[in-house]
Amino acid sequence: MTASLKLISHKLCPYVQRAVIALKEKGVPFERIDIDLANKPDWFLKLSPLGKVPVLVVTTTDKGEVALFESNVICEYIEDTQEGAKLHPVDALERAEHRAWMEFGSAILGDLWGLETTTDPATFETKRQALAAKFARVEVALGDDPYFAGDAFSLVDAVFAPIFRYFDLFDELTELGIFTDLPKVRAWRAELAKRPSVRSAVGADYPQLLRAFLVRHDAHLLKLAA
Repeated sequence: MTASLKLISHKLCPYVQRAVIALKEKGVPFERIDIDLANKPDWFLKLSPLGKVPVLVVTTTDKGEVALFESNVICEYIEDTQEGAKLHPVDALERAEHRAWMEFGSAILGDLWGLETTTDPATFETKRQALAAKFARVEVALGDDPYFAGDAFSLVDAVFAPIFRYFDLFDELTELGIFTDLPKVRAWRAELAKRPSVRSAVGADYPQLLRAFLVRHDAHLLKLAA
């Protein structure tokens, strides 16, 4: 089955970045369409039951246009249907373990959302501590290899790379202390930042857009920088 792929995206969305990274790791051609989530077009709302990105529109000769939503579902579909480097372990138990860590990455993003949008110092500190605790768990799970599970890049790496990207800007603003005592996490972060698929998952304007997002939310994070 041959299919054309169209990824409906938003320039800042970390969940979109997962799908972009997976597609690039597989070397799959796709069309990316960025939308404004504050002014969602009608055609997008018809495609996305949850009104969220990413949505992968798969067009085939036999089924026509099918819209897949939820980033992990999209990544699994890419893994199951596209040739190229395997992004999931072959062993069923290891694969399930990787899926669990992908969900853990989503939980980290939940805390990150609170960290970057809150105006309240107490809430900010609660989220900072929650992130530190979660990354401490990640530290224990990591080995001494460059990626999450060894020398091979996986979907877990695709999930965590967009998380670390936030801290490229946060580190310019203030010292959060989240990775201070986590040498394996720091090494993993540095390795992921070098990956071409990770680097090209966002546009050159990403840092400016993220900073503007913080300004719009009157984020406490910016007050720490001041």
